[in-house]
Amino acid sequence: MAGEMLTIGAFARACGLSPKALRLYDELDLLRPARVDPDTGYRYYTAGQLERAWLRRLGMPLARIRRVCALGADAAAVEVRAYWARVEADTAVRRDLAAFLVDHLTDVSRRDTTMSTGTLELRYHAHSDRGRVRTANQDAAYAGRRLLAVADGFGPAGGPAAGAAVAALRRLETREVPAGGVLNLLEDAVRGAARAVRDVAAGAEEAGTTLTATLWTGSRLALVHIGDSRAYLLRGGELFRVTHDHTVVQSLVDEGRLTEEEAASHPQRTLLLKALTGAEATAAPDLRLHDVRAGDRWLLCSDGLPRAVPDADVRRLLVASAGPAEAVGALIGAADEAGGPDNVACAVAYVVDAADAAA
Repeated sequence: MAGEMLTIGAFARACGLSPKALRLYDELDLLRPARVDPDTGYRYYTAGQLERAWLRRLGMPLARIRRVCALGADAAAVEVRAYWARVEADTAVRRDLAAFLVDHLTDVSRRDTTMSTGTLELRYHAHSDRGRVRTANQDAAYAGRRLLAVADGFGPAGGPAAGAAVAALRRLETREVPAGGVLNLLEDAVRGAARAVRDVAAGAEEAGTTLTATLWTGSRLALVHIGDSRAYLLRGGELFRVTHDHTVVQSLVDEGRLTEEEAASHPQRTLLLKALTGAEATAAPDLRLHDVRAGDRWLLCSDGLPRAVPDADVRRLLVASAGPAEAVGALIGAADEAGGPDNVACAVAYVVDAADAAA
């Protein structure tokens, strides 16, 4: 029987996937071998499985592969074409993000010129909403002259934990920022927030909060991030996500074990790898400095917003809103219209040229 089949090596060469990838897909139940030798454990595949392997090579999720394989040739071609159109659209978004990062890292001289033409300042607004399903609101949001912050609490003391974390950072509104030391200042503030969370959580590791915040220095935004709340930047009409979720599912996406489409409906998509909790040890947050331009629009939000509102709609609402208060109201309203399955916290800041704003 084995002679009628392809060995894993031959199948790998035929489909363009490595034997290591095939073994991983077997473990994840994405592409099972047709036969496994009971004595040696060696895997064998049939030529008929090549089609499914090629679809996996495209990155197509297993559930969609099953649908495609059940269709006739013409209908299957339509499905593959539609899937690839979506992949190309997603790739275009990543291309734009890459262009933004290149510009952010290398276009120093132009940014310095921009900064010297006037004084930039923030227009800001924040709000936290319970949504339409949850009985309590465990999110917190704050926007001030220098600080934006959102926190998403979880566990029996989640609400107080989120509130305590944001309150600990609000002291930065009146702190002097040392030259070149803004990230150290922000890191110290997060340690203070961690202590405040431990106090209200009474040492319970199952209670805690995410925290995403920016501190305005007058020319840059310092960002701190831990958990799965998010920060987005709207620049030149394009929306860029500038934080990385600290979740189990995101780590599987990073490792190539899940696609973004599969991650969106994964049962463990909210399981955090990093957060501020009642435990003594706290994982290190992400800390970065971001240059700004007049016209930039920053959004910090809890995960309740992206769970309910696609990024394309977030971009559209940010573009259309004349000011931060209008933007926050529109974003939270969109989440509620989508069923309001979770609490939503939003903090929005528009970067404006003070001279233009006063004119």
